[in-house]
Amino acid sequence: MNIEQIRAYCLSKPAVDESLPFNDTALVFKVGGKMFAVLDLSDDKRGITLKCDPELAIKLREEHSEVTPAWHFNKTYWNGIVLTGTITQRQIREWIDHSYDLVFESLPKKIQEQINLNNHE
Repeated sequence: MNIEQIRAYCLSKPAVDESLPFNDTALVFKVGGKMFAVLDLSDDKRGITLKCDPELAIKLREEHSEVTPAWHFNKTYWNGIVLTGTITQRQIREWIDHSYDLVFESLPKKIQEQINLNNHE
């Protein structure tokens, strides 16, 4: 997946906002005000940072050399994925879905209900 495809996929999820709060190369995606993905837009380091279940994070790091503990994040919960083309589009989408779901499920029930209600209108 290229940068635009990943961006479009992240934005296709319910109630997602994007911003550049850190610098002009770290595109952040949030649901309910909480970050679930950071897309690196720099030319030299194409990659994405995603939240992950701790046990799955370790497994993915062992199985894929492109998956590492995320730089500047809690390494227990966040993976950095290098977008070299060896990780399939399906895997990237599944990992984005997993990250989004983890963050969504951590939101207060009232916010979850509001997002679900708005998504079904």
